[in-house]
Amino acid sequence: MFEILMYLFESYFDIGNYPPPDKLSRKLYAAGFEGEDIDEAMTWLSALQLQTTESYPDTLNHAGIRCFAQLELDRIGFEARQFLMFTVQQNMITAIEREIIIDRAVALQQKELGLDKLKLIMLMVLWNRHQDVDPLLIEELLTPLYSSQLH
Repeated sequence: MFEILMYLFESYFDIGNYPPPDKLSRKLYAAGFEGEDIDEAMTWLSALQLQTTESYPDTLNHAGIRCFAQLELDRIGFEARQFLMFTVQQNMITAIEREIIIDRAVALQQKELGLDKLKLIMLMVLWNRHQDVDPLLIEELLTPLYSSQLH
């Protein structure tokens, strides 16, 4: 499914949004993705579309401490959680965006989701919210983990 999310970002980011679900499914089939992966991605994207700021209480705008539930600890790896909390502390994302990202990460039902995958989820959440995203944050989210070791 992550290949589909990256494909969507690469193909439709400049346009500002991806096509409606029925058209998007056909385009993904035409691009060579498999039906099960497409169905999983479409379900995930549909749930993401339902996540709005209004779904969360206003009190999330405070600067309190976020404790992770055991399910979240199981599903999101340590490094990914650290990065997520760092982005909130640095005001790169809001507390509400953090909660949406956590929701979408947990929804994948994977164990110990890594940093690279969390970054892609963050990218999709921020893009889906149609906000002006800091280009430096986009660059950070697109930078592969340990890329500095390649130089």
